[in-house]
Amino acid sequence: MTAAALHDTDRAEREALTDSIVRFAKTEIAPHADAWDQAGEFPRALYQRAAELGLLGIGYPEEYGGTPASYALRLPLWQALARHGASGGVLASLFSHNIGLPPVLAHGSASVRAEVVPPVLAGQQIAALAITEPGGGSDVAQLATTARRDGGDYIVDGEKIFITSGMRADWITVAVRTGEPGSKGAGGISMLLVPGGSAGLSRSRLSKMGWLSSDTAHLRFDGVRVPARYLLGEEGQGFRIIMANFNAERFGLAASALGYAQACYDEALAWARQRKTFGQLLTGHQVVRHKLVDMQMRIQSTAAWLEVIAARADAGDTGADWVAQVCMLKNHATQTMQHCADQAVQILGGMGFMRGTVSERIYREVKVMMIGGGAEEIMKDLAARQLGL
Repeated sequence: MTAAALHDTDRAEREALTDSIVRFAKTEIAPHADAWDQAGEFPRALYQRAAELGLLGIGYPEEYGGTPASYALRLPLWQALARHGASGGVLASLFSHNIGLPPVLAHGSASVRAEVVPPVLAGQQIAALAITEPGGGSDVAQLATTARRDGGDYIVDGEKIFITSGMRADWITVAVRTGEPGSKGAGGISMLLVPGGSAGLSRSRLSKMGWLSSDTAHLRFDGVRVPARYLLGEEGQGFRIIMANFNAERFGLAASALGYAQACYDEALAWARQRKTFGQLLTGHQVVRHKLVDMQMRIQSTAAWLEVIAARADAGDTGADWVAQVCMLKNHATQTMQHCADQAVQILGGMGFMRGTVSERIYREVKVMMIGGGAEEIMKDLAARQLGL
């Protein structure tokens, strides 16, 4: 097959995948987003519906029920779901396995992978990731939750906070400290998979500014006994596992942020084309047209950057410069989302302040995107270090 034919095949696969995702987002998520926000949750059955369409398994091995996919093919998933579903709360929880499962897949034993991954990809169980603690966020090396070995088990004590899918999760990938008592730094951190039904694990729901339909929890581990076979990798490898996991998460956040920015633009443009002021449509006013152009400038630059970073990842070019690029891209994409949400609300005027508009919801969800996966300031500092500055 020629290079041109291969390119056409990839493009066809991408278009087919995008069409499927758009239909799912428009029919299964968007019509219910407001009601689910008011309820503070969405039906658990949505996991199985997404699994039936193969969406939960994109990027995972076939042997576990997944569909292997390049970064370039995963882009439509994140972007189209955000653009046409326009509910960060639903998407954050529905796809929380994309941050909870990779450490299991990469570092769990064959038996643990076989036990955990298939039911999650089938939508029967839910996976979450628990790293952040009440006493610290982005400074992962200082986490305090401990796991001490006791025969064939680890006994876990500590707390985690801001955990997406924390209330519902059947499996929680937890960052713990397995070093000597009182030890500090990255060297003593390990990753442990905790079954959601473990005795001594308690959960409380958190109230938030946005992502209202996503369950976000404060977890407490009080002498939780976890079989040692659920250790992911070796003791002391946790920090490296976390950092590798963060890179993929940040790329996904950037792609989603682009989708939300596009959703704001779509709503603002539609409104401007039918709303009249002073005898003419909003699009007849230069100031409004300029706002829409400014939104497109940021959207298109973000889209182009995402494509470049995806191509580099698919080519295996994921060294220090790629990590720096992902950090900067995550900031750029979320700033694009912030700008577009702000300008869309401005164009909608009073309607932009009303619950029920897409832009109002996304406006409230901007900050969690700018903080999640590493706050802007952390991203800049990490990028600087990777660039040798």
